[in-house]
Amino acid sequence: MRTKNGHPAAHKTGLKGFEGILFIVAIGLCWQVTTSMIPLNNPKLYPSPALTFHALVESLPELLKGTWSSFLILIPGYLLAVVLGAVWGIVVGTVKWLHRAFDPFAKVVAPIPPTVYIPYAIALMPTFRISAIMVVFIGAFWPVFVNTVAGASAVPLHYRDNAGILGFGRIEYMRRVVFPATLPDIFSGMAVGLALSFILLTVAELFGANDGLGKFVQYYADYADYPRMVAGILYTGAVTFSAMALLDLLKRRVLFWVR
Repeated sequence: MRTKNGHPAAHKTGLKGFEGILFIVAIGLCWQVTTSMIPLNNPKLYPSPALTFHALVESLPELLKGTWSSFLILIPGYLLAVVLGAVWGIVVGTVKWLHRAFDPFAKVVAPIPPTVYIPYAIALMPTFRISAIMVVFIGAFWPVFVNTVAGASAVPLHYRDNAGILGFGRIEYMRRVVFPATLPDIFSGMAVGLALSFILLTVAELFGANDGLGKFVQYYADYADYPRMVAGILYTGAVTFSAMALLDLLKRRVLFWVR
């Protein structure tokens, strides 16, 4: 079967959209086979899916409480990073002399792994929550900022000329022209920043948290309760996946013109 332009038509199957689910099922089957059919040196370190699921169900109230505690850190730090990273990125990407002044500093600081700030932030800040929020902010700020600067710098010059003809001032030009043109780049930075935020949040909670998803995993690892530990890891992955999916849904709603 061919399309109107003569190219072979793609065969539609009922599996479209289910490839990810099938892959997860395959991983689960491999997990079950390795725990039930392959002799392991220390099977306690590698709990079966049934034991892990049972531990997950038993630990669900504690995990939900930990999720709330983690989100009290993640959301303020991430949202602050998105707002400041996007605003400052648009300004730096639009004002040429400011770009020349700030770009060397950004190239030095942005590549530094944010995890190195965690011990210093915990020692410096009055509470663990404030220090963890600061670390999450640093980790999410740079991806949003760098992507926004790249997008703002790539806005065609004739956009600025047309804005000048329409009588737009610099602030109005940034708000009504640069910001919409840069939104795809901002969302790209937001996706990277969100993934880094979860990583940094979990690492920070390993250092000094009393609650949270990272603390849950560390606590049961210390007590060699590996079914609960693995359940905590899988639950954290599910929460991260859900947050990334919500961000992707928001992106598709906002950037409805981008295909």
